Amino acid sequence: MRILHTGDWHLGRTLEGRSRLAEQERFLDELVKLADDQQADLILMAGDVYDSVNPPASAEQLFYEAAARLTEGGRPMVVIAGNHDQPERVASVTPLVAARGITLIGTPIADAVTVATARTGETAKIAALPYPSEARLNELLSVDGDEDQLRRAYSERVGKLMKMMAREFSPQTVNLAMSHIYVLGGVESDSERPIQVGGAYTVDPSALAVGADYTALGHLHRSQAVKGEGMIRYSGSPLAYSFSEAGQAKSVTMVDVSPGGAPVIEELFLSSGRPLVRWKAKGGLDEVYRWLDEGRDPEAFIDLEVSLTEAMGLADIQRLRKSRDGIVHIRPVYPEMEALELESERSRLPLPDLFRKFYQRQTGGAEPEDHLVDLFLELVEEEESESESDGTEVKS
Repeated sequence: MRILHTGDWHLGRTLEGRSRLAEQERFLDELVKLADDQQADLILMAGDVYDSVNPPASAEQLFYEAAARLTEGGRPMVVIAGNHDQPERVASVTPLVAARGITLIGTPIADAVTVATARTGETAKIAALPYPSEARLNELLSVDGDEDQLRRAYSERVGKLMKMMAREFSPQTVNLAMSHIYVLGGVESDSERPIQVGGAYTVDPSALAVGADYTALGHLHRSQAVKGEGMIRYSGSPLAYSFSEAGQAKSVTMVDVSPGGAPVIEELFLSSGRPLVRWKAKGGLDEVYRWLDEGRDPEAFIDLEVSLTEAMGLADIQRLRKSRDGIVHIRPVYPEMEALELESERSRLPLPDLFRKFYQRQTGGAEPEDHLVDLFLELVEEEESESESDGTEVKS
């Protein structure tokens, strides 16, 4: 049986107000072609169909059309809700699509999903667990206790649900697990909405030790395997949704497996999304304009950091925006700001106080307004979080 594992489509998502719908359409065209060319027998979509609980109509239409195309010829498809999805919305069209072989699961269920594949004559049993929030688990886990206790309680509940569904596994079936969760050991990026509170909503890999031949996960946006019993894997998102994912190769996963056999994994790389890149122009605006004239990264969305000695005027910003519609962020960096951050590392003074000193020095003694201080701190915090994300960005 050949299984195409995908997830985290986030249909309807934007990048700083820029629509990604055209890219998402191209991805779904590419996915349908891959499913046909690779003779996929089953599609597993591991959650986050949409980017919000109230997606635009265009996103819903895109999903329905894609599901119809992916199941042409009787190919089954199983979809679970992710933490971005409204579970009832995902499952609401079940009466209309079930006869077509499309299974939509919004909230946790007790039984495994059974699907038969025409090409091989094999049957798959799928322990399919949509994003298990406390509300969707229909119980309160946030009892008095420390973070470790909460994490253990949550992980144990997920494990019980998985074991309940896995009772239907047998040596004669292809046994699969699927969920939208954060498993310990997985590496995050900035574009995932956190589904753990201080680590409490994380799942130990042992909770997934239910005898599945392959476990298909959603939530983390970089494709990666997670250590645990059997083959546990995140397919990753099909598009880069934040600049912390700059440079990541996007893919879906093809799994070849027979009853009782070891799965064979192939990563199928995608080409439909616009790249997200970071430009760091140490040579100032002249260097940026040279890159633009050279046609550097013509299709990319760009996060631009430009080193300057003088303040950037509104005319410069407008000119850059007109030069390339893909420029998303423009961050001027001044030697004084870099020196200030260096001074803050060496000094015991809090960063807000150091900024006030810097501002007074630059303005001849004027006091900065509170909103200016807050803005500076936001910029520093944003830069730090992105740097951390890059540092771990072996992040899968």
